[in-house]
Amino acid sequence: MNQKENNYQLVYNYIKHEVGNFSPQICLILGSGLGVFASEIKRQFVFDTSNLKGYPKSTVSGHKGNIIFGEINRKKILAFQGRIHYYEGYSLNEVVFPVILAKMFNVNTLITTNVSGGINSKFKPGDIVFLDSHINLTFKNPISVIPQNLRIKSNRKICEYEQKILNKIPDISHKFNVELKKGTYLWTLGPSYETPAEILAFKNLGADMVGMSTVPEVIIANYFGINVVGISLISNYASGISENKLSHQEVIEISEKNKHILANVLKEVISILY
Repeated sequence: MNQKENNYQLVYNYIKHEVGNFSPQICLILGSGLGVFASEIKRQFVFDTSNLKGYPKSTVSGHKGNIIFGEINRKKILAFQGRIHYYEGYSLNEVVFPVILAKMFNVNTLITTNVSGGINSKFKPGDIVFLDSHINLTFKNPISVIPQNLRIKSNRKICEYEQKILNKIPDISHKFNVELKKGTYLWTLGPSYETPAEILAFKNLGADMVGMSTVPEVIIANYFGINVVGISLISNYASGISENKLSHQEVIEISEKNKHILANVLKEVISILY
């Protein structure tokens, strides 16, 4: 067993010993500034990742770094309060650590959330957008680097997003009197924000929004046969769309402002899934 395999097993064994028979149905990854949703979880077990040997530490503001086992609407949840980004200097093996851990706990569905820059002219800061596709402009694929002991013969050759939820967007919109949208997310490596010229190119490629995460998680989840729901909060206009300068603080502020409606939407999605 190499070091990567050992780290996955080391963290899993420790957590499994602590949580016992707790069997989560849904894995939830909370992106920048969205960790406040963790307060909605009826917690049973909380692990500070800074104290978990072998688990990568999140270094980005707005990513607290907790792993939470608990319940929402009687549904058993494994939640990651903060994610691991490639631009933090981690390998793809480490970026997808949460999803691999979720697979080891046999979860059925991944709900991954993020904040992104709006490219589509119909998207504005504060909008909630469900991912119906993505563009991997980095051309990096975590399947190619996962350890041999995790490789399977996957039936999913193309990444898919949970159609059951996408079909329910009009109903969820009506219930909460909010215009929910769907669109294509484009992944860049970061940490630099994109130039106006790049955003124009992305728009021509068909991207509706841009961000620095999520896609590797979606790829590996599909590979393992885990159903995927992707939700993005538009935190700002992408570079060149607006004259305002981009900042991470803006991301956090928009997340804080819209946390209640996003929490309602997430809870509704969870209730629909099971």
